[in-house]
Amino acid sequence: MEYIYTTLLLHETKQPINEDNIKKVLTAANVAADHGKIKALVAALEGVNIEEAIKELPIAAPHKTETKKEEHKEEVKVDEDKAAAGLGSLFG
Repeated sequence: MEYIYTTLLLHETKQPINEDNIKKVLTAANVAADHGKIKALVAALEGVNIEEAIKELPIAAPHKTETKKEEHKEEVKVDEDKAAAGLGSLFG
């Protein structure tokens, strides 16, 4: 995966995708660069429009779970006389 990430990084920064640049990025990331893989990657990407390839990738949509929360609202009936009497006791 490091090779793909390196290619995407080079593409995003508008740097040429070639063996030297891939090796530099991998080395900077402290990854042992395999010359054979680098060469195969550069050859495979020759003539590929990376921007178009990215647009064609299927993007997974976030999974939304539809759970309906039922709201239970209980009406509390307050006797106003009792409430007033309770408040009156606060002020004595």
